[in-house]
Amino acid sequence: MTLSKIVVLDRDGVINKDLLTYVTRKEDFIPIKNSLEAISFLNRNGFKVAVATNQACIEENIISDEELLKIHDHMEELLQSYGGKIEYIAYCPHMADSNCNCRKPKTGLLKKIEEVLGVSLKNKYFIGDKVSDLIAGYDHGCVPLLIKNGPYGEKAFKSKNCPPLEHCFNDLMEASKFIVNNS
Repeated sequence: MTLSKIVVLDRDGVINKDLLTYVTRKEDFIPIKNSLEAISFLNRNGFKVAVATNQACIEENIISDEELLKIHDHMEELLQSYGGKIEYIAYCPHMADSNCNCRKPKTGLLKKIEEVLGVSLKNKYFIGDKVSDLIAGYDHGCVPLLIKNGPYGEKAFKSKNCPPLEHCFNDLMEASKFIVNNS
């Protein structure tokens, strides 16, 4: 699969509300206003979408891989009602102290997306709300875009890793319009 137009998204704080804990049931998955419409907008404009998300709740034995997949299935069902689609969801099940290669800010999830989808993410947009998203994007050669709303966005906005102001947005729809208008 050759994808020249692909965007990678973080999940919590970008697509759904970050609960400052874990989304452990599909009922806890609350889309941020216009986020599902934004993914559909990207799709309609020729972009494929992938997700890269840290989910330490698995290694912490809070939920299982199967329970996480049910949450992702629910997210994709909600997205389908807007005509949108996610090509692939890469997730890291490890805790921060596991020293794995997949947990952002390391780039293993981005490498996995490249491997599964057969695409290079170099110079592609990676949208996140945390400093770890920005660092992973920079380190992998992506163009990080920051969603500055939410509990982590403001901290990332004030960090030394903040992208240029023209790459900082209030929500996923703003970022998606920027991508479409600048591609």
